[in-house]
Amino acid sequence: MRSPAADDYLKTVYAHTEWQDAPITPSVLAASLGIAPSSVTEMVKKLAAAGLVSHVPYGAVRLTDEGEQRALTIIRRHRLIETWLVREFGYAWDEVHDEAEVLEHAISDRLLEGIDVRLGRPRFDPHGDAIPDASGAVIREDFVLLADATPGHNGRVLRVSDRDPALLRSLEALGLTVGSTIAITASGIELDGVAVELPEGTAEVVWLSV
Repeated sequence: MRSPAADDYLKTVYAHTEWQDAPITPSVLAASLGIAPSSVTEMVKKLAAAGLVSHVPYGAVRLTDEGEQRALTIIRRHRLIETWLVREFGYAWDEVHDEAEVLEHAISDRLLEGIDVRLGRPRFDPHGDAIPDASGAVIREDFVLLADATPGHNGRVLRVSDRDPALLRSLEALGLTVGSTIAITASGIELDGVAVELPEGTAEVVWLSV
């Protein structure tokens, strides 16, 4: 099952549990991909038959070891391309996702390796998501979702979800980027030592170091 559609499914299943523990269900997978549930059901059956996912009717979809390796391969491509577009072509972090979605299926392994070398083998993409190395290994710090952080917590921004480009632009305008420091105080939020009011929805898309 070497196809862009199959790769997108595997990548979505992997990414769903990358920053939280709840497994993905077919209905959530359908919503994430913007595809009809009936189409998802058929594709999941094909992926299961190919040994790439495990699934029981109405239950969670989980990657097999082979499926996870396939997912890591395409995720490596996607995140390296996003990093390349930001560093080399001046794209903003809210602009790169759709471009990477197209290019991840088009570039050769040789070009991907060249991009990796050119960028100095980065470990994280512009949103803070870990870039797997060529063997599929991933290095990631312990983390906590901003919504779950308690007063007194002080941590670096490790990751900002790219699912809402408008919110990304608002956060960038505030100066919140990967590497910024956020402190949870009794009176609110401090960003790099300055009290701020974060846009609605920020707490659900920002992850901090523990």
